[in-house]
Amino acid sequence: MTQDQLVAPPGESTDRVEGTPPSPRLPRQSNALRRGRGWSGILLATPMTVYVVAFFVVPLAFLVVYSVSKFDLLTFEVQSGFTLQNYSELFSSTYVGAVVRSLGMTALMTAVCVLLGFPVALTISRATGKLKALLLVAVIVPYWISFVVRTYAWLELLSPSGAVSKLAALLGIVPEGTQLGYSPLAIGIGMVAGYLPLMILPMFMALDRIDPGLEEAAADMGLSRRRTFWKITVKLAMPGSIAGVLLVGIPATGEYTIPAILGGSKTLMIGNVEAEQFLSTGNYPFGAAIATTLMVVMLAVLFASRKRLDRLGDIT
Repeated sequence: MTQDQLVAPPGESTDRVEGTPPSPRLPRQSNALRRGRGWSGILLATPMTVYVVAFFVVPLAFLVVYSVSKFDLLTFEVQSGFTLQNYSELFSSTYVGAVVRSLGMTALMTAVCVLLGFPVALTISRATGKLKALLLVAVIVPYWISFVVRTYAWLELLSPSGAVSKLAALLGIVPEGTQLGYSPLAIGIGMVAGYLPLMILPMFMALDRIDPGLEEAAADMGLSRRRTFWKITVKLAMPGSIAGVLLVGIPATGEYTIPAILGGSKTLMIGNVEAEQFLSTGNYPFGAAIATTLMVVMLAVLFASRKRLDRLGDIT
């Protein structure tokens, strides 16, 4: 047995062609060096770990504890004790309409953002030079303005004398002088306008990384333009599309500001119910039950999307 065979690590073949020099081996790390690197990693991770535990894990734990606590309607005080009544009340006839309306409007609004955002992202990705930079700035610039200010601006545009109402009357969609604000339609328009950039940007990132040579190769192999668009462009942009759906759908589910301003408290959404429990009624346990339920639903969606993204990552 040669010296190389004696020092070879377990599982590695010791066969070597006669006359060839032995392969170079990296020097083994000492135990002290490995322990030093381990402590360095722990010290580097400590600040972020403390931050996450203090400002994320602990508040969430309080939220869950509050959600199973009792609430006295006579004294408006939170009492100790375990109950699931807050969760059963969420799915009662009083609030189930708000839950269904919020989920339905979120799904519809997210689908509209996908349909509107994909052509815009594709156009930006196909642009070159200063035009591409200009189009990207045009998508980002609205975010330089306060979200509340932009929402109130839509209230003016949807008023009977607003530009949107006048354009809809000119096209014969609604009678002249129609108030489009303070309605579910106004909430949908405001949510699409507010969240559309969050859909466009991840889609653009995915589309911009697609090699144009792939489409040329698909055309050379005889694929039609429609099949090439579906097989190459749409499928390779799928990770960006899923990321956009998550960025839009998750915050939109519990949206409070847009329904409060553009809905005028006429359209009850789950976000408004939750805010009312914390700010007006003082029923913290019921508000915490709503927040916890939304969080669990969103976590389930995130995990499912993560598995889908992992499979797409293996393909792309």
